[in-house]
Amino acid sequence: MSELAYEYIKVGDEASLARTITETHIVNFAGITGDMNPIHVDAEYAAHSMFKERIAHGMLVAGLISAVVGTQLPGPNSIYLGQDLKFVAPVMIGDTIRVVVTVTGKRDEKRIIKLRTAAYNQRGEMVVDGNAVVKKVGL
Repeated sequence: MSELAYEYIKVGDEASLARTITETHIVNFAGITGDMNPIHVDAEYAAHSMFKERIAHGMLVAGLISAVVGTQLPGPNSIYLGQDLKFVAPVMIGDTIRVVVTVTGKRDEKRIIKLRTAAYNQRGEMVVDGNAVVKKVGL
């Protein structure tokens, strides 16, 4: 993973990654965070919910956004200053989620980068929408 210098980051630049959400992801996330909400971890409970099955934690999906920000765009030496998120649709076990991060603005004097952040399922349906603000502290 090479670092992209601030000067080379342009409005309109985009990066993405895709992951298929598994049972293991949900169990590990629940264990790490302590979020044992039964909608995520209890199949019987979830079967009686509006979703009819277990769903992934919204913040698990948001973590994929963080992965793009920290490794691709803006990349290493980027520090989150803020993130707003709207959870638009549920993510089920087996869904393949594609996260897309797009540069929407820059503030050169403070090395601040504004980003549009979105996640889509394998059908192209948006599941998470948001915006982030990061500071590039490295190159």
